[in-house]
Amino acid sequence: MHLKTVLINLMMFCGVCTTSCKDDKDSVIVDPVDPKLTYYGADLSSVNQVLDHGGVYRDDGKIQNPYNIFSNHGTNLVRLRLWHTPAWTKAVYGEDGKQLYNDLADVEKSIMLAKAQGMQVLLDFHYSDTWADPAKQYVPAAWADIISVDDLKDSIYNYTYKTLSYLNNKGLMPELVQIGNETNCGMFFSEVKAGFPSCNICDGQGKRLGDVMNKAIAAVRAVSAISTTKTKVVLHVADPKNVEWWFDNIKGVGGVIDFDIVGFSYYPIWHTTVTPDQLSESISSFKSKYGKEVMILETAFPFTPDGNDNYTNSFGGSSSFAAYPFTQQGQYDMMRKLEQELIDGGGIGLIYWEPAWITSNMRDLWGTGSSFENCAFFDFNGNTVKAATYME
Repeated sequence: MHLKTVLINLMMFCGVCTTSCKDDKDSVIVDPVDPKLTYYGADLSSVNQVLDHGGVYRDDGKIQNPYNIFSNHGTNLVRLRLWHTPAWTKAVYGEDGKQLYNDLADVEKSIMLAKAQGMQVLLDFHYSDTWADPAKQYVPAAWADIISVDDLKDSIYNYTYKTLSYLNNKGLMPELVQIGNETNCGMFFSEVKAGFPSCNICDGQGKRLGDVMNKAIAAVRAVSAISTTKTKVVLHVADPKNVEWWFDNIKGVGGVIDFDIVGFSYYPIWHTTVTPDQLSESISSFKSKYGKEVMILETAFPFTPDGNDNYTNSFGGSSSFAAYPFTQQGQYDMMRKLEQELIDGGGIGLIYWEPAWITSNMRDLWGTGSSFENCAFFDFNGNTVKAATYME
């Protein structure tokens, strides 16, 4: 057990003694209580779209609002992705398309619904019109013709500031803000026009990436300074094996030091260099080295290898983890394992990616339904599975 866990348990023990803990015979012996994480999160970015296209969520067999379901089971942080101008989310429905999803209006609705249930919010700026991940970092169409890094810095500052100012004025300031999504090689480098100032740290553009990220962070700090909500800044890469290389470079080469949380994605099926048993050691090392809090911003694990629609699933086939089969119990056990590893390593939060992306008539660029319904916290009838309760 991590030293921090031991110390917290000792303090909890002493706090419930009938007298001081100076003498064993004067103390009531109680079972140690493991500390809880600060943040139990769920990325609910697709929920509004699923609900608009026939998705139904149940808890104890009763149809309920999913925001209410997650709050009731212990989720206290909702993560939401924000795309700049995702016109394609409307276009995929053809003539039936009525609105955009994961744009500011959709995010505003989600934040309002999350906060109404007492949950905090992490706003994930992708700084793109579509998915941003290690392999894809597309420039928003509105910025495609930029050729000056100063113009790019102005654009990211103004966009970030305007977005957060709007939300703050509505009483919807997010408690955490993520600058980019899985920025392993940086931002703004996929299929760019000639002359665009790409920010690819893997191609030696770390200083430029740092300059651009610092402008986005400055915008967060500027709005936070006039808000009652003092928003924390999160940076994010995929796979714990990449954390030290990336954060060493973004700090040393990029000059980015004004952030609060080291965040990373950890999908045990994909990210096999660090096993679940090794997570606490990695997390403790990251926290010590960078002097920042540490969170897992994305994770997921299947409760079945099967699918519920014709959309090919991201995870399927046979389990690679003998101790964690693709069953409801196996999914629950994996989540409890990750929770304990974070606690032992001194981490502060765990966010499950898209636990409400169930089968519906929702569409994206690749299919109708869900590529993740076998990893959701709901079975194929829309009822909560055991993993929905892991944080209770």
